[in-house]
Amino acid sequence: MKRNELPEQNQPNNPLHGIKLKEILEYLVKFYGWQKLGELIRINCFQSNPSIGSSLKFLRKTPWARDKVEKLYLESIPSFKNQ
Repeated sequence: MKRNELPEQNQPNNPLHGIKLKEILEYLVKFYGWQKLGELIRINCFQSNPSIGSSLKFLRKTPWARDKVEKLYLESIPSFKNQ
């Protein structure tokens, strides 16, 4: 193993492991649309002139907003609704 490499980490209890924030946001926009997403998660980047880029920038800097997005994503996926 090289010096800067981290060992492969298994996270069996983390359903978001390996899923990028961009993928989550793109799924939610496709599933709900910007208007409904802005109603479900009341943050300005979803309500006023929304875009993937500006939303990602905000979500990466704002942990509470990212948590809400990740929670909605898990609630929106059929395999997690049944658990």
